[in-house]
Amino acid sequence: MRRIYLDHNATTPLAKEALASMLEILQEDFGNPSSIHGEGRKAREHMDVARLEVSKLLGTRPGEITFTSGGTEANNFTLLGVALSSGARGGRIISTQVEHASIINPLKQLEKDYEIVLLPVNEKGHVDPAEVEKAINDQTLLVSVQWANSETGVLQNIHEIGTLARKAGVLFHSDMVQVAGKMEINLDSLPVDLASFSAHKLYGPKGVGALYIRRGTQALFSPLCGGGQEKKRRGGTENVAGIVGFGKACELSKGWLESDRDQDSKDLGEWFLSQVRAEIPDVRLFGEGASKLSNTFNLGFSGVESDTLLIGLDIAGIAVSAGSACSSGSGFPSPTLLAMGVPEEEVNSSLRFTLGRHSNKEDLTYVVECLSNLVRLNRKKH
Repeated sequence: MRRIYLDHNATTPLAKEALASMLEILQEDFGNPSSIHGEGRKAREHMDVARLEVSKLLGTRPGEITFTSGGTEANNFTLLGVALSSGARGGRIISTQVEHASIINPLKQLEKDYEIVLLPVNEKGHVDPAEVEKAINDQTLLVSVQWANSETGVLQNIHEIGTLARKAGVLFHSDMVQVAGKMEINLDSLPVDLASFSAHKLYGPKGVGALYIRRGTQALFSPLCGGGQEKKRRGGTENVAGIVGFGKACELSKGWLESDRDQDSKDLGEWFLSQVRAEIPDVRLFGEGASKLSNTFNLGFSGVESDTLLIGLDIAGIAVSAGSACSSGSGFPSPTLLAMGVPEEEVNSSLRFTLGRHSNKEDLTYVVECLSNLVRLNRKKH
């Protein structure tokens, strides 16, 4: 059956070049990078090259990149690591109501011993930087605000928020998992102390990611997993093949950004939205009017349950999602849309379409046709 994949914010297909680089490691250069013999040194060399490629994409130095098992670990590492190292129980950590579960869940763990402040967002999904500034006090240990929301694509003003945190002498972390590979990033010029990334969101392998730690920040961290690797920041024998695949994916992504494929994606996305609205009445774009990722469209189809559309599209060979992949099977309405003031009935009629490098007008035309038929059929039933 013809399959059309429009769930790229959940994961992306592994680039064939990244796979080829991984196979070389798995089959030939299998040494432990901590070993001092030839095989170990070879593995370490591959990791050094990969770290350099990751740093090039992110606009920083290789020494500021710590490899992790993914964005979730990087986020947990940040929140729990800062809390443990502070020795200041009762300290304040500031975040928002629309963060990924890998931020919200560790914050819930910390509620017993720390003051957790989750700031609200407006109807467009934006947090007001002025509210961040008001929330910062003398006990504040960390501010953590995502750059892009995985469900709506809405971008937060991390430049202003980071500047406010820096002015107050507070660490600022940003979950940048959804931004890498889709937008230019220059961490050297951003007022960000820590940032999280994941390889499988940019055509790399699952199970590997990175935490950016600005120079001078490391002393404020307690490793969550001891062992000595990654300059004693994160223990455990490194996933060399995954790291090499991550590096190759970053190299590819940098080339794609430089060749203006991001503009192609923006044009295609705008065309897709116009076609959906032309064929289907009463469609709502959540986060409309906000600065957002060009590939992400969270759409509400009033009068139709999202699960009905999700299953119907899957039968037609089309993969989309209802909310983020980490929460879509929870049975609960999207916390992000609820925080934006969307009524629960509308939340339950929403679908997320996220385009990727291989998305094209021919496929999207078929998607709009199938979607239009499903909405028309199911609205009649109601």
